[in-house]
Amino acid sequence: MHGFSQYTEPWDVMQIRDLPYPDPGVPDVRSGPRFLYWLGRNQLGGQLKSLSWGLLHQCGVAALPLGVGLAVQAVVDRSGSRLAFAAGLIALLGVAIALGDTMLHRTAVTNWITAAARVQQLLARRTAELGSALTRRVAAGEVVAVSTGDVEKIGWFVEALSRFAAAALTLVVVCVGLLVYQPALGIVVAIGVPVLALAVLPLLPKATRRADAQREMAGRATELASDTVAGLRVLRGIGGEDLFLGRYRDASQEVRKAAVRSARMWALISAVQVLLPGLLLITVVLYGAKLALDGRIAVGELVTVYSAVTLLLYPLRHFEEIAMAYSFSRPSAKRAARVLSLERTANARGTEAPVPVTGQTPSGDLYDPATGLLAPEGRFTAVVCGDPDMAGMLAERLGGHATSDTAADTGTGETPPSALLGAVALDDLPLITARGAVLVQDKDPVLMSGTLAELLDVPASGKVAAADALDAAQCGDVLAALAQASADSTDDPMRTRITERGRSLSGGQRQRLALARSLVTDPQVLVLDEPTSAVDSHTEARVAAGVKRLRTGRTTVVFASSPLVLDQADRVVLVHEGEVAAVGTHRELLHTDPRYRAVVTRETDDESAAKAAIGRAREHGVLEEIEESA
Repeated sequence: MHGFSQYTEPWDVMQIRDLPYPDPGVPDVRSGPRFLYWLGRNQLGGQLKSLSWGLLHQCGVAALPLGVGLAVQAVVDRSGSRLAFAAGLIALLGVAIALGDTMLHRTAVTNWITAAARVQQLLARRTAELGSALTRRVAAGEVVAVSTGDVEKIGWFVEALSRFAAAALTLVVVCVGLLVYQPALGIVVAIGVPVLALAVLPLLPKATRRADAQREMAGRATELASDTVAGLRVLRGIGGEDLFLGRYRDASQEVRKAAVRSARMWALISAVQVLLPGLLLITVVLYGAKLALDGRIAVGELVTVYSAVTLLLYPLRHFEEIAMAYSFSRPSAKRAARVLSLERTANARGTEAPVPVTGQTPSGDLYDPATGLLAPEGRFTAVVCGDPDMAGMLAERLGGHATSDTAADTGTGETPPSALLGAVALDDLPLITARGAVLVQDKDPVLMSGTLAELLDVPASGKVAAADALDAAQCGDVLAALAQASADSTDDPMRTRITERGRSLSGGQRQRLALARSLVTDPQVLVLDEPTSAVDSHTEARVAAGVKRLRTGRTTVVFASSPLVLDQADRVVLVHEGEVAAVGTHRELLHTDPRYRAVVTRETDDESAAKAAIGRAREHGVLEEIEESA
């Protein structure tokens, strides 16, 4: 789907105070240039407003030589009235230049900021839709590069577009005006100006390629820096800091070299745009002086044409700027379009599933056709999976987060079918409905900075109080620690600030606070991936009991391998090699299924074989005979 959303009005002039957009629209992401064109089209009102002020400013500048020429000629002719008229014209042009320049800057910067804000809103919306699947399909560093430097480059091009259009129209007006005012010199200018404007075109492809190479290398360096910072703790643990620092240093040097190569080309373009106008100016002066000596033009007319050619250097600069802005923004727009083109995978089951009426949330059992996993409605189901990566992907699929790259991860070569809630495929639901029905908490949940009260202030049913959720997640010691660290005189833990990502807390404390946040939301279906992996056994048993108590009558799926959690489940499902292998209670599976026992008790193959041999011996009475003889 391309073009405008139903809420987008391209003729509306968006003001900074009106940000954010009620709806940023549906971008055209088929290519980088198409995305830039879509942005410009959505800002048509702002672009025309900026163009109008730009014309006032630049035409005022271009008309100044006329006033100067009239003043010079009036002095030569000793005419006081014409001198006064020339002075009044110059004063009027000065006011127009000042007003046009002020408003041009204001509207151009507005175009820049609103374009950047639109792109950032689009990126934020796409990030929220894709969730954890985004960083599996696009490097985290690339997302950072797009949302920071690339957004700025795109905004620069959108902002420069109207100023370039004003400069181009001003050149046309000046050339036509000079042809009318003084045809003999005007024709020289009319021929020379297009040559000046187009002279740099042969250099632009090479300059653009070098700029693209620089941006690509800078993007890779940003990705490397982002990944290094994200894994800094691990790198310190294995002593790999110097290795990655050396890699980043090498990447930075490559970026520097590419920047120098790119700057050389732009310096050459700038030199051409200084040299050629200088040659045109010399030509006009020599030819104009000859015409003046021959009496074919007046001195004031020569001054007017000379001044006009001199001032043409100003609008010509915008040709260089728009070329630079486009060359830098095109790869940025390409990367932004690539991220914005990512979509949630459509239902790949090959069959039609009923879609609920808009506004209704489906209900029923949660079922995954790919593995055969069934979580009955209102029951506490535990899932045991020997492969942690497989467990994580299955948890995401149960939440309707299936993506096309999951097929590559599982090695199936095809996109897994969507999980079903009742008879409705989660991938067929609007994203907000799917996430309102099923909440997935992964094994490494993130805590945002802010107070504990703000952390628990999330969209919720209102049926579960924060105190009950904290109690079920066994956060008593966390509350005590927060109260002790509180800067508030009341020692209220709910008003204690939690640092970014909860770095001031231990792993177990972060895990339990995240669990409490999930419990407060009280979703119809709650999927927890190893929610107690960072807590001790005593706390783990109480957390499991608290979750079961608080979630009574609600569908809960917990991925775990701890007997303390599994013993609390109404039913336990063993997923082996991508399929459901056994279903029962924890104690039943512990005695009947060796694969389940191997995962839960960490039993080795030799130990399992020994126990099986002892069991067979008991069945045949061999063990009793040996014991009696002994």
